Amino acid sequence: MNDKDELQQHQDGVAPPRRRFLHTAAGLAALAGGVGLASEQAYAAGDGARQGANGRGDWVTTWAGVAHGTYPTGTAILQPNLSFAFPDGATSANDQSFRLMVRPTVWGDTFRLRFSNVFGTQPLTLDDVYLGLQASAGTIEEDTNTRVSFRGGRRRVVIPAGQLLWSDPVSVDFAGDPEKRLLFGRKLAISFHVVGNSGPMTWHSKALQTNYISAPGAGSHSEDESDEAFPYTSTSWYFLDAVDTRGVRNAVTVVTLGDSITDGTGSTLNGDDRWPDDLARRLREAYGNQVAVANAGIGGNRILTDAGAGGPPALSRLERDVLGLSGVTAVIWFEGINDLSAGASAESVIEGIRTGVATLRARRPGLKIIQATITSSLGSTNGTPELDARRQAVNTFIRTAGIFDAVADFDAVTVDPATGRLRPEFQPNSSTAAIDYLHPNRAGYLAMAATIDLDLLAPPYGVRRRRSR
Repeated sequence: MNDKDELQQHQDGVAPPRRRFLHTAAGLAALAGGVGLASEQAYAAGDGARQGANGRGDWVTTWAGVAHGTYPTGTAILQPNLSFAFPDGATSANDQSFRLMVRPTVWGDTFRLRFSNVFGTQPLTLDDVYLGLQASAGTIEEDTNTRVSFRGGRRRVVIPAGQLLWSDPVSVDFAGDPEKRLLFGRKLAISFHVVGNSGPMTWHSKALQTNYISAPGAGSHSEDESDEAFPYTSTSWYFLDAVDTRGVRNAVTVVTLGDSITDGTGSTLNGDDRWPDDLARRLREAYGNQVAVANAGIGGNRILTDAGAGGPPALSRLERDVLGLSGVTAVIWFEGINDLSAGASAESVIEGIRTGVATLRARRPGLKIIQATITSSLGSTNGTPELDARRQAVNTFIRTAGIFDAVADFDAVTVDPATGRLRPEFQPNSSTAAIDYLHPNRAGYLAMAATIDLDLLAPPYGVRRRRSR
């Protein structure tokens, strides 16, 4: 079968359409009510993004790197010079291999991978996909690199423009007993070869994680345990969109939906100290290997409008980035400052939050929703007193609306009462980091994660809380 025939036979999803700003409540309802970027089945190719988490056979999303557009549009941080990996201003990969590092928040003995060509304009062909355990830098622990197949055993797959695709399940020997803590904090190395020219690369720019890329035309090196064929690095993720695991009884997934503060601006390269990362550690301490955290933050994202580099609005990505993930029982939603900075009224942001909550509850009865208050931007480029008044109006709604299962008061824990700004100790503490009065440092992210009630996120069926901090 040639690639054209394979492409014709496998239509697994549709691209989330880019949306214009909708000013009215009716428009917001249309945006979310058709959250119908695609059917849930379309986004859950394979055996589906199963919910329920009632046994060891259920999938949970253990890592997410949600796509927001095509390279180089985005807000990458500490990005190396990519002119050698992608020369002459190329926005495509060309017969080269990628090795991406991702950190599972729950470890099972079986994994599957979701690849995205959602923002692509031509079919993407991948082959020689492997999953292994990172040793150091771009090297892989001996005898852990395991081949990943698609569509019941194929080594090569074509992903049409605008679509997502899950791999076949792949069992790994190195996981051992997933209930043990030995692998927590370790990272998977996901390697794959782009056949020919990829066209515009769907990516997540702000990975804050060092990943490895071979030279153009270098061919397939996914099977290599060494990293000698991967001379170039990037602090972004490409094509890989989510990782699922199974083999853990009663495990569940919590999704953190947000913008750059959830994506991790201000945290440490390779440090895994975004607030969702610390939440995952707290949940691990409390419940063991039971509660996964999938980070669906995108730098620059808004609730209501397409943000360009910040991706489609949250209301239009609920299906793909929340409901389309596996084993989801709770979502923590923290957005709004980018809408307000773009001139949105407090009323429109409030209506957007109402619409999103109503959509989630209608689509997934029983889903727990924790809404976070919006943190201060006073002192930042757009942080005027007038904007802050609108922000506080939204926060008053969040604290009093009674439509959420809980409120995470990020504002209260990060604001300096004397100035209304981000607390001084939460500003970047590096002499080379700009103080933007918007994005917290590691200390601020730790404080934010500590506000979340872990009892609300407990796995089902009587799993006892062990300890907390």
